[in-house]
Amino acid sequence: MESMKAQAAGSLGDARGRPLHDLRISVTDRCNFRCVYCMPKEIFGRDFVFRERSELLSFEEIERLARISVSLGVTKLRLTGGEPLLRRGIVDLVSMLSKLKTPEGQPVDLAMTTNGSALPVMAQKLKDAGLRRVTISLDSLDDEKFKAINDVDFPVSRVLHAIDVAQEVGLGPVKINTVVKRGVNDSEILSLAEHFRGTGAILRFIEYMDVGTTNGWKLDEVLPSSEVVAMVNKRWALEPVSKTEPGETANRWRYTDGAGEIGVISSVTNAFCGNCSRARVSAEGQLYTCLFAGSGYDLRALMRDGISDEELANALAGHWRKRNDNYSELRAALTPGNRKRIEMSYIGG
Repeated sequence: MESMKAQAAGSLGDARGRPLHDLRISVTDRCNFRCVYCMPKEIFGRDFVFRERSELLSFEEIERLARISVSLGVTKLRLTGGEPLLRRGIVDLVSMLSKLKTPEGQPVDLAMTTNGSALPVMAQKLKDAGLRRVTISLDSLDDEKFKAINDVDFPVSRVLHAIDVAQEVGLGPVKINTVVKRGVNDSEILSLAEHFRGTGAILRFIEYMDVGTTNGWKLDEVLPSSEVVAMVNKRWALEPVSKTEPGETANRWRYTDGAGEIGVISSVTNAFCGNCSRARVSAEGQLYTCLFAGSGYDLRALMRDGISDEELANALAGHWRKRNDNYSELRAALTPGNRKRIEMSYIGG
């Protein structure tokens, strides 16, 4: 294991010098929502075939991959899906991952992104198992509009309740992810901001992105983050907040009256490829080094072929070092519709 220790002690940089700090692990490709910008019902309908359980990484395989990634410099682990709370035994996986330590002996930052539907009954168990934070998706406060977006008639009141429960059990600060689509929910920016001001939750507005190929993305449906900030600032004065660490995706703004902060994620209009430190693993063990990637690197096959920990570490490190992704910086120069991209539901956000 000496070479693994040497890699961890040094800087594991990719071809552009970007370190590997964040690993996002999809634990299932299934979701109980059919959000129109992510898993539209026209594609992911009753006849859609999801992965068999045997195809998914086992909890032991996920723990092994996470442990080796932490030895290589990863300090943040995020569980995603699909909807991660649909994975049976997810609390056990959280318990396994919460025990991981960095080479310096520090606990990893273990978080989860969820739609919140099952969170109220699981929040305390997740907290007790070692989950530190949750990010909850919420695209509208209007019940009819929210039901239209999730396309399964799920009421917004239940997500708001999930946010309250997450805060009560200490899974915070809770972050609220709102994908803004022009003409759909951009009229709710101020009402969303007003709802979460002073609550301790951090609302983050995300530009509608061309992830995958099934959501019918069009550039004119993107509302630039600069317009969002200007809109909120006109109502409540904002001031910028410095990022806490390199690779942070959100630009942060706080209310000057002390009522908390908001964030904006601007992958379309202000690409942050230059300091991206994230890798993603799909539910069946494909490693993706960009949210907009078209193909992955099969880690499951390596593990199930009996590769040693050191060999797996070398393989992961070698793949990261070759990474040269910068899709968001190149988006405008690429031919629309002529590039395969993996679906967001497959590797999480």
